[in-house]
Amino acid sequence: MKIISWNVNSVRARIDNIKEYIKDSSPDILLLQEIKTQNENFPINDFEELGYKSHVFGQKSYNGVAIVTKYEINNLDTDLIKDKLKQSRVISGEVKINKKKIELINIYVPNGNPVDTEKYEYKKEWLKKFINNIKKKIKKNSNILIAGDFNIIPEEIDVHDFKRYENDALGRLEIRKKYRELINLGFKDVYRFKNKAKQEYTFWDYFAGSWQKNYGMRIDHFLLSNNLIENIKSIKINKKPRAKEKPSDHTPIELEII
Repeated sequence: MKIISWNVNSVRARIDNIKEYIKDSSPDILLLQEIKTQNENFPINDFEELGYKSHVFGQKSYNGVAIVTKYEINNLDTDLIKDKLKQSRVISGEVKINKKKIELINIYVPNGNPVDTEKYEYKKEWLKKFINNIKKKIKKNSNILIAGDFNIIPEEIDVHDFKRYENDALGRLEIRKKYRELINLGFKDVYRFKNKAKQEYTFWDYFAGSWQKNYGMRIDHFLLSNNLIENIKSIKINKKPRAKEKPSDHTPIELEII
């Protein structure tokens, strides 16, 4: 099964690129973030024409997550976090892969910048709530996949210039510790598990020729339960969509599990 995670930075603005990507890559499940649309305006028909069903947790103009799938998804949930700001940032559901019931959790973590504002406090509180909920979930089902835009640079190797970001909400030590805390519950960062020293990115800013200069960062991740690691076939960052006209500033990550 091929599962992709992609912050599309507006699903309606990128729909042609997304459809082209689907035709080229044939994913089984797409975990989309920052769809920037309400449920009723999500391009369900576009995906239906390609053989996919859409499960959407949208919001007007901002945030929003969706699971677009060829497979049946059960026990859908958009209420994992009691979010005081009522932002649409997490959707989950269960899928069966080789008789294993795996919970897919698609997240769009708050950015948190600037760090001296309530946005940073909101990010810390959001992560705290999320980690606490994963602790509870893992006791019920140890087969969990968490994917999405974490807005966290895990290590120095994951950004072109770490010094520039070590006091940023994406690279601050206390935020990276939250990422490590989550992993320590019993997960592997799949990309880094498979690529110990490789330097690749999932995001390049639109400004200052970041894409052309490869000034990027790896902030989109797949975390997989330790007991599912043997099911990994491959993981790949597909840079092709970032090179298209009017692209998202993120590019898809592709996980194949057997």
